Amino acid sequence: MSVTTKLVYQYDSYLREHEAILLRSLGNILFFDSTIFHPRSGGVDHDKGFILVDNEKIEVLEVYIDKDTGEVAHKVGKPISIQPGTRIKMILDWDRRYKLMRLHTAAHILSAVMYNEYGALISGGNITPEYAYDDYTIEKFDKDIFLKAIEKANEIIKMDLEVKIYWLPREEALKIPGVVKLAARTPPDIKELRIVEIPGVDIQADGGPHVKRTSEIGEIVFLKAENKGKNKKRLYFSVK
Repeated sequence: MSVTTKLVYQYDSYLREHEAILLRSLGNILFFDSTIFHPRSGGVDHDKGFILVDNEKIEVLEVYIDKDTGEVAHKVGKPISIQPGTRIKMILDWDRRYKLMRLHTAAHILSAVMYNEYGALISGGNITPEYAYDDYTIEKFDKDIFLKAIEKANEIIKMDLEVKIYWLPREEALKIPGVVKLAARTPPDIKELRIVEIPGVDIQADGGPHVKRTSEIGEIVFLKAENKGKNKKRLYFSVK
């Protein structure tokens, strides 16, 4: 089932506060009509922050997609008794979100370099505020491959390119070469796909938050590389 919560962050990843209406609650799990909180998805960690109810600040500990309904579930620090239809304010942990955005856009640039230079796809990955990693479908384990890719990616970052966000009909989007850089995975079966494009560098179907310009990333820093088996070489990186 597709997500039914309006994903406000997909339209404006820089929005730090947002008013939403409670639809229902299950103890300390809350469901709203809309959200600025990104749930854990696409390998990107979930947002944290607070909701404000009657001037009481309640911590949002975890955000995920409910596997039964497709709604975004918000796990808060304690059970609260508020009625469906109540309007609340969401307050984002901006420092955490912005680091995730910078790392996420950096990962797109790196994946474009790896795809264009080596024909490598991503077979797995994870982005946290502290660091990120991606598994690439390359046979040879050579740390220099990743070091060169990071060097090229950092050159692209310095060009201060715009990161464009728009929607395309699914069939039209899937005709774009390289729009899916995840091995053995196709985008969700929905009519329109959200496209993240860095002109001349990368274009991908993607649902997560990103920075507006590549210069906001700063600099990609190599952490380590690991050989995880045949056609699976892992790159750990961060940004500064």
